[in-house]
Amino acid sequence: MRTNPPQPGTQDAMPHAWNGHSKDSTAYGRILAGLGFAGVATFAQLYSTQAVLPIMAADLQITAAEAALTISLATVGLAITVIPWSFLADRIGRIKAMALGISAATILGLLVPLATSFGMLLSLRLLEGMALGGIPAVAIAYLSEEVNKAHTALAAGSYVAGTTLGGLAGRLVAGPAGELWGWRAATLTVSVLATIAAVIFLMLVPKARGFTPARAVGFRGAIRTLAGHVRNPRLLALYVQAFLMMGGFVAVYNYLGFRLSGEPFSLPATVISLIFLAYLSGTVSSRWAAGLTLRYGRRNVLLASVLLMAAGLALTLTPLLALILAGLLVFTGGFFAAHSVGAGWTGSIATTSRAQAASLYNLAYYLGSSVIGWAGGLVFQSLGWTALALTVTVLACLTAVTIAVVHPRVEGRAPSDSVQRGQQAAA
Repeated sequence: MRTNPPQPGTQDAMPHAWNGHSKDSTAYGRILAGLGFAGVATFAQLYSTQAVLPIMAADLQITAAEAALTISLATVGLAITVIPWSFLADRIGRIKAMALGISAATILGLLVPLATSFGMLLSLRLLEGMALGGIPAVAIAYLSEEVNKAHTALAAGSYVAGTTLGGLAGRLVAGPAGELWGWRAATLTVSVLATIAAVIFLMLVPKARGFTPARAVGFRGAIRTLAGHVRNPRLLALYVQAFLMMGGFVAVYNYLGFRLSGEPFSLPATVISLIFLAYLSGTVSSRWAAGLTLRYGRRNVLLASVLLMAAGLALTLTPLLALILAGLLVFTGGFFAAHSVGAGWTGSIATTSRAQAASLYNLAYYLGSSVIGWAGGLVFQSLGWTALALTVTVLACLTAVTIAVVHPRVEGRAPSDSVQRGQQAAA
């Protein structure tokens, strides 16, 4: 029986005469540094308002859930465009697609502080998210084509570091700036930082050598490709996991700031912004979890990570600030461990069209951020922090049940997840 070769220009394509840049080459270093700056530009902008949500709510006289829409609409914009961006990049090239997305996003980001109404602000954030979708949808595919296979995991780790630093930078810069000069100055400061990072990315990233344009598959062909992944119950379970866990994760970070700014804590915005340093626990736990899968299997590590999230949430129910912060560290570490395993497992299960399988994971991931991240505010406003924490705990339990039922109880040693694991810290 004849087997059709993978389409050129996709993540599955294997260039015949190009083995990729080696670890000791100048181009390899430029790729790592360039994508690191791309990660900063992308995720600093995506979550730039999260650290100043209480300030924004007070200034615009809106509710906590309405303020959180500035996050939710940006992430839903990214979610609905990651798949189109992946197909566009198959046609025009990875670098062109990333340059187009990051340039549009930085321009829109600079316009956000000038919004004259809440509606205009939300529209700009939606468009900004749609432009940013071109980076996570394409970066890993670009790495797989341009870097020698022996070093792709290390290269992906550099991109992950950039996304983590970007997410931290956007929040840590915005918090103090927002407290001193207001949320508009905060978002402007982050946008300037992202613009500088975007320019450096465009200057550093070398010309693609491993890319071959793909022929157009058409709308029906694209739907068939995506539907094939969705019909796979093992992949679908991981998409459910991405939706529920990312949604709960963003809800916790969106509204914990409101809790800490009120009684009995009354913490200033600058101090509240420091809670995002808990993301660093995710940088450690994601790599640690990836190693544990080789010994205990993905299923067991993923379930243990979800339980770790629930344990961390339980600590946030106490009135003691030290325990709340400790719980946030545990919760964050558990989330990134689960996300690391889930993202890598997606690439392992999908045997064809891996770029699109990964894009579906990103779609579920950011839709969860948008929908549950916003809806959590309704729970928080009506019933308080305890109800929100219990709601996210229920989501964690649903995730655990889904994974336990759909995936086999016993599995062998997990193969290397390669670059798909590099998507672990895109939040």
